[in-house]
Amino acid sequence: MVISSVGFTCRSYNFPVRTLQYHRLWKIRFNTVAASIETIDDGFTKDGDRQDKVSVGTRDCEWKQLSSKDLGISSSMIAKPTRKVLNGLKNKGHDVYLVGGCVRDLILKRTPKDFDILTSAELKEVVRTFPRCEIVGRRFPICHVYVGDDLVEVSSFSTSAQNSRGNMRTELKESSGSDGDEDCIRLNNCLQRDFTINGLMFDPYAKVVYDYLGGIEDIKRAKVRTVIHAGTSFQQDCARILRAIRIAARLGFRMSKETAHFVKNLSFLVQRLDKGRILMEMNYMLAYGSAEASLRLLWKFGILEIILPIQAAYLVRSGFRRRDKRTNMLLSLFANLDKLLAPDRPCHSSLWIAILAFHKALADQPRSPLVVAAFCLAVHNCGDILEAVEITKKITREHDRSFIELVEPEDNLDFETLLDEVMDLDVSIKDALNQMTDGYFISKAMAAYPQAPYSDMVFIPLQLYLRASRIFECVRKEETQMGFEAKQGSKIEYGSLLSGDFPETRHVFARVVFDTVFPLNPSREL
Repeated sequence: MVISSVGFTCRSYNFPVRTLQYHRLWKIRFNTVAASIETIDDGFTKDGDRQDKVSVGTRDCEWKQLSSKDLGISSSMIAKPTRKVLNGLKNKGHDVYLVGGCVRDLILKRTPKDFDILTSAELKEVVRTFPRCEIVGRRFPICHVYVGDDLVEVSSFSTSAQNSRGNMRTELKESSGSDGDEDCIRLNNCLQRDFTINGLMFDPYAKVVYDYLGGIEDIKRAKVRTVIHAGTSFQQDCARILRAIRIAARLGFRMSKETAHFVKNLSFLVQRLDKGRILMEMNYMLAYGSAEASLRLLWKFGILEIILPIQAAYLVRSGFRRRDKRTNMLLSLFANLDKLLAPDRPCHSSLWIAILAFHKALADQPRSPLVVAAFCLAVHNCGDILEAVEITKKITREHDRSFIELVEPEDNLDFETLLDEVMDLDVSIKDALNQMTDGYFISKAMAAYPQAPYSDMVFIPLQLYLRASRIFECVRKEETQMGFEAKQGSKIEYGSLLSGDFPETRHVFARVVFDTVFPLNPSREL
C-alpha cells in the first residue's frame, strides 16, 4: 500500500545534507551465523527501489523536519489520556515527543495500537508529575502512567542515552558535522529504533515531525527497512524478526530486500527468545486484526514451523506453497476474525488459541458442517446443546465445499447421532489444546518433514491454556448448565472481549466459526 499523499503535499524543511555513518557504530562479527548468510549484490530491484548493502557501509539520508499539518496530523488524532500526559509534562517545562509506530500510524491515517511518549524529564520527575505512575523494567526502565483506566508509557532521553554507547554523541557530531545537541540527542534515540518507519519523532506543540532516517520515504514506498544493517539488527534483538513480520502484515507493506533476506536466513534466532516474549509478539500478530496476513508471512519466511509446528504441518499436508495466495480453512478462520478486530479493538489471547485448537481438531478428523454448526451454537448459548441441535436441523445455508476439513452431511441425520458427534468434537478440541501445549506432540508435528527445523516450543503458559479450555466447558449433555451465562445481544463489547470475558469470547468464537463454515457466498468447488 503506497501512500501517495505523503511527501508530495508536504512542505519539508531540510537540514543540510549529512552522511549518517551509523553502520560503523554497530560493527559486529557474525561468527557462526556468517556461514548461513548469502551475499546480496548491490544495486536496484526491478521496481526501482534502492537495494540495501549487506556489507557494513554508509547510508546517505537527508535530515528533515516536516509540518505535521501537511502530513495530515491533528491534535484530535491523539488519544485523550495521551494528551493529558503530554500536557502534564510540557507544563512542567519538559520537552515531549510522540515516537515509534504511533507517528507512523498517524501519517498513514490509521488508529495507533498505543501512543509512546519520549521526554527530556528524568523518570523520577515523571513519577513526581503524576499521582498514578510507576517505573517498570530493569534493563530498559520506563514509566507507566495511569489515566483513569488507560495506561500511557513514557520513556526518557536519559535512559536512552545510558543504553547507547558512551561516546555516541561525539561520534554523531563527527559523522554529521553537527554541533546541535538537540539534533544529536534526537538522532541518538532514533538510531536505537528497529525500523526506519518507527524512527520518526513528532513534537505535537511545535507541530513538527523529525525524520532522520528516511522513514517518510519508506512509508511512501510501503517498505519495512531496518535502521541499521538487518543482519546486525536481528542479532542485537531477534524479536525484531517477529516485529518485521507483524508490521508488514498489519500495514500491508513489503520488506526491503535486505530485511527480507535476513528475516528468512536468521529466523532460527527466534528460538532464543523468552517464551513470554514470543507469546506477546504472537498476540500482537493474531489478536489485533492482521492474523491472516501474519500467518501467511510466518509461513513464507519459514518461522511458522518453529513457533507453530502443528499449523505448519497442516499447510505442508495440504500442499500450501510459501507464496500461495489461495486460502484454506485455517486462514479463512483468521480472516473472519480479522474482520471483527482492529489495533484499538483487540481480543484476549485465549480466543485465537481456541480457534487454533478447533481447527486442529477438524484437520485431524473432518466432520459434517452440521456438527460444527451445532457445536458453535452450543458454545454461543453457553451449553444449551439440545436447543443447539434443534436449531441446526433447520439450517438451509450452503457450507463452503472447498474445505477438506468438512465432509458432506448425511441425509436425515438423527438427533442422537448429531448430539453424540457434537460431544465427540468437543473432546477432540480439548485434546488438541493438550497437544498444542505439550512439547512431545509439537515436536512430532513436523517429524515427517526432515527438511524442517526441529521445534518443541511451547509458549502457551498453563494459565492461558486453562482459560482457553474454559471457553468450551459449557458444552455438556446434561440439562443443568452449571451457572453458565450466555451473552445478551449481538453487538461486540470490545472491552469485555479484551479482558477475556467468557460470554463475549464464546460469542465471537461461534460467530467466526459459523461465518467460515457457512459463508454468504460459499465455494462450491470440490
